[in-house]
Amino acid sequence: MRYIPNATPDEQADMLASMGVSSIAELFRGIPEDLRLQRPLNLPPMASEAELMQLMESLAGQNRLPQHSFLGAGVYDHVRPLIIDTLVSRSEFYTSYTPYQPEINQGTLQAIFEYQTFICQLTGMEVSNASMYDGATALAEALLMAARLTNRYRVVLSEGIHPEYRAVCETYARRAGIELVLAPLSEAGTTLPVEALVNDATACVAVQSPNFFGCIEDLAPLAAAAQKHKALTVVTVAEAMSLGLLVAPGTVGADIVVGEGQSFGVPPAFGGPHLGFFATHERFARQMPGRLIGQAYDVEGRRGFVITLATREQHIRREKATSNICSNEGLCALVASIFLATVGRRGLQELAQRNLQKAAYLKGVLTAVPGVTLTYRAPVFNEFVIRTPLPAAQLVETLLEDGILAGLPLSRYFPERTHELLVCATENTSRAAMDAFAARLAQVCGG
Repeated sequence: MRYIPNATPDEQADMLASMGVSSIAELFRGIPEDLRLQRPLNLPPMASEAELMQLMESLAGQNRLPQHSFLGAGVYDHVRPLIIDTLVSRSEFYTSYTPYQPEINQGTLQAIFEYQTFICQLTGMEVSNASMYDGATALAEALLMAARLTNRYRVVLSEGIHPEYRAVCETYARRAGIELVLAPLSEAGTTLPVEALVNDATACVAVQSPNFFGCIEDLAPLAAAAQKHKALTVVTVAEAMSLGLLVAPGTVGADIVVGEGQSFGVPPAFGGPHLGFFATHERFARQMPGRLIGQAYDVEGRRGFVITLATREQHIRREKATSNICSNEGLCALVASIFLATVGRRGLQELAQRNLQKAAYLKGVLTAVPGVTLTYRAPVFNEFVIRTPLPAAQLVETLLEDGILAGLPLSRYFPERTHELLVCATENTSRAAMDAFAARLAQVCGG
């Protein structure tokens, strides 16, 4: 956005006159004197556009941009076809909001409809919505939906779920009266059997796969344990690229599948905005948050697209609302749709396969470093946890000086796990980068 100066004194006078006041101070006459700021704001002096640009460039120059990144943990560096930015930058998409008027929003509605179709195909579910903020809030909304469907308020939550996702769920659950029960992990890195934790008061069992530590969960036994007590199974997918290779959660017993769609062409962008997806069985559609876009035909048989279902209180009776989610995620959904349409079914499978292969190679070269071992033995997709001879946070800081972002120290979320590092490799990670990482790690640990 370019620098826009304030209005001239004459323009300010004209605006004040049109409002029937003589000064800007008069606009605030309803605010008591003791509550008004009686000094200038603590801001630097005014600057010209050129000076402001120089300041911004100097601040940007202080960023430490790594040459090689092995950071994952919920946000991933994947290929982005150039066609994405070309299409989403078109003004009719870039400026679109919620498509309330179908007669003038057919393009936006069709794009969301296609997105929903992609999500259903990937998750193995029957219906998908298009308005979740991110993976964390999508999971929290899934727990609320499970409680509504079952009229139960107890949730079994795997410890393998991303700590930030769990924190969001705790915030939602606290106000909704939902009890969260944590299911511990095995030594292999996957969720232990939950039969002893599930009872007739359980609304759902929630699990992430691949989980926060990169391990792939066996979903079928967890779903079976939930079904014995007529509880639902919620699966969250923080790394959407894995859906190109792993079995669709809906085919192994999942009732609600949610996750983060950032891997489908949405840039990391310093943490957002990203794309939460939400899919479920058709029989649960009326309890699904957000909105559902459907297709219909007019009296002449022409196909069109409409908002088939909207469960926000703005659209229906407040007591029937399932969520207050309102901001349209249409732009990010469009990005994901363009990505999936561009790479296609075969391309997505190949990208996922390359992630698996890159992670296997990285695991090999890192564990060849003396003193470095694997924490878990379960199969992984594109990230895994290693134990390091030196504190992981110290290693990350040291290697960053060489342009290598080594990963995420687990001590950020688990203070006691000071010597464990979560590392990730995607299709964008070169063999040379992985070799350089291992070589430098060996030097630092050897020293």
